Amino acid sequence: MTTTTSTMSPTEATPETSGFGSVLSLPNFRLLWLGEGISMLGDQFYLIALPWLVLRLTGDAFAMGTVLALAGIPRALFMLVGGAITDRFSPRLVMFYSNIARMLIVAVLTVLVLLGSVQLWMLYLFALIFGLADAFFYPAQSSIIPQVVPRNSLQSANAIVQGTGQLSLFAGPVLAGILIALFDTVGDTASVPLRGIAIALGIDALTFLISAMTLWFVQTKRKNDAIEETKEDDSVIASMLRGFSYVWQDKTVRGFFILIAAANVLIVSPMAVGIPVLADSRFPEGAAAFGILMSAMGGGSLIGIILAGALPKPPASVMGMVIGVVWSMMGIATVILGFIVSTPLAAVTMFLSGLANGYVSILFVTWLQERTPDAMLGRVMSLFMFALIGLQPLGNALAGFILNINVTGLFVGFGSLMTGLVLIAMLNPALRRMDTVV
Repeated sequence: MTTTTSTMSPTEATPETSGFGSVLSLPNFRLLWLGEGISMLGDQFYLIALPWLVLRLTGDAFAMGTVLALAGIPRALFMLVGGAITDRFSPRLVMFYSNIARMLIVAVLTVLVLLGSVQLWMLYLFALIFGLADAFFYPAQSSIIPQVVPRNSLQSANAIVQGTGQLSLFAGPVLAGILIALFDTVGDTASVPLRGIAIALGIDALTFLISAMTLWFVQTKRKNDAIEETKEDDSVIASMLRGFSYVWQDKTVRGFFILIAAANVLIVSPMAVGIPVLADSRFPEGAAAFGILMSAMGGGSLIGIILAGALPKPPASVMGMVIGVVWSMMGIATVILGFIVSTPLAAVTMFLSGLANGYVSILFVTWLQERTPDAMLGRVMSLFMFALIGLQPLGNALAGFILNINVTGLFVGFGSLMTGLVLIAMLNPALRRMDTVV
């Protein structure tokens, strides 16, 4: 792949500061941010259009759930492979080809919907292929930022990218819902009954193309020696095992990855599965309460991300304690949600939980990027992403089982367990101190 030439280094910042302005002054980061921001917005169109398409075709909520779940299987199974491939080549290349693949997948689905030829079995197949492409994209996406910004700008860059993703969660579903409703009800739609869904899918395909075009012109600081070091492994499997060994031998990274996996089960799953049940059974506003609570958490997360990008990061000697205290607060907030019967109080609790999560996520990702050698970054970030989302299906199933027994017990039990695990972890000096290793 060819790239444009430039007299400026990919990570050369004009200002001396490391704030938002400094990061946005970097041409390569601006290109990356623009392309990924547009693509993340398009993702929301896909995530609204696909389940709506299944419901329009079948009217079966179980079919909708299985289509969405199928995409998660190859994503989890092949994410570690994606990390090894990223290290063997480059994050930019992996992201580029993944975007091209996903663009083609969604474009074919768009045509089938427009022609009225789409069937349920096709959606299962599309979900599997799309999830496979995702498995390669996400480790690469998590690895590319250190290659386009200087080290002292990583925290601000991560905050900008994740903050943009959070904004897309606000704007995307609303825009997609309006678009689908508008084009499915205006005019004579008898010949194209799913026209709005097709347009939403087409927009997502277009955003993948835009993202791929911007990646084509992005320059990174990927060093040939790091690539050659990665290629010394005999196979992709050997490369994956080397990455796993690297993480396992680093006591600090290993401990935090275990805590992240625990939080995925004990915090994320009760929120995802339990909040709709709380809204329906306990709050008088019903579905409106569900929307209010999720918006409150999203808003809190966005503010937390902005604060993390704008404020100086804590010293390494206390950063572990800061993250531990914040995660403990999230556990306590989960316990409190088990008893709250007021929507405004629940919204405040969700807002604070989102604020804490947004703040520490930026701190930890930046610390992890700084700590990891270039040649190992794709594999380490793929393990991080696996810890972050790999156990989600199991956590959701477990949360659903406990919900059938006792709603309050789910929040109190999971939240208390998370808080206890964090407090025990903080007894370990390796987790209290997060000194950066280069």
